[in-house]
Amino acid sequence: MNLKLTVTLQARLPTKYGDFMLHYYQTNQDEKEHLALVKGDVSKQENVPVRVHSECLTGDIFGSRRCDCGEQLERALQFVENSGCGVVIYLRQEGRGIGLFDKLKAYNLQDHGLDTVDANLALGHLADEREYDIAAAILVDLNIRSVLLLTNNPAKIEALKKLGINVVQRLPLEIAANQDNIDYLKTKAVKMAHLFNKTDSLNI
Repeated sequence: MNLKLTVTLQARLPTKYGDFMLHYYQTNQDEKEHLALVKGDVSKQENVPVRVHSECLTGDIFGSRRCDCGEQLERALQFVENSGCGVVIYLRQEGRGIGLFDKLKAYNLQDHGLDTVDANLALGHLADEREYDIAAAILVDLNIRSVLLLTNNPAKIEALKKLGINVVQRLPLEIAANQDNIDYLKTKAVKMAHLFNKTDSLNI
């Protein structure tokens, strides 16, 4: 099935970080609602700061310390606000694409000694099942010519490039480790090749 954005809508969204235009998207690929928070006029612009953020209810809403997701989202929104122009795309692919129910089952496996990758594999999933075609379609819809991608994940960069997005630079988005997420961050660095400048803080 060729991906198409089937429903779009925009509304002004004032937040504690600043004022954004919230773009609502639905596609012919799923029944989920995907979002883009847009700051400034990004149409036909080069080097637009962009964060492609996958939904993490536990981190984004409840402030879970098991991951760095919520803090990354906050940091990205603040960065875009400070830049005066940019986009935070919010994709509805919870738990690296495995859904909330299996993500919580993975949490229980992690509490019994598995890391985040092995827990996903034990549940019959891939280590990371996220896809970025919807994000690419949103960037095309916003008419952005090139992006500076806020990420530590080189696989995300490569996926977007393969989908035709001109990613000209990676902007690190590192969050300080805590006692609840340090093993999670180590696993991302060692097993998923995420890039961290401060690996000494992870003892790897």
